[in-house]
Amino acid sequence: MSQPGERGALFLDDLQVGQRFVSGTHAVDEAQILAFAREFDPQGFHLDDAVAKGTLFEGLAASGWHTAAVTMKLNVQGGLPFKGGIVG
Repeated sequence: MSQPGERGALFLDDLQVGQRFVSGTHAVDEAQILAFAREFDPQGFHLDDAVAKGTLFEGLAASGWHTAAVTMKLNVQGGLPFKGGIVG
């Protein structure tokens, strides 16, 4: 855990339930969903709207890996102060 007064040095153990952080935003559009899926997660519901309509998503869905990458981007850009820049 971080020492008192050690600014910008959080470990996961330092986080509290309900604690909030503010980040920027990132709009995910169809082109981004398709590009990411083609390269990294080529499942039908990420690549084909017709296939996706028959799933629980009922339409094209961004990969969970894609949304995790966007989350990391927003954490880094927002200055979430994890010790050494490492999360998890």
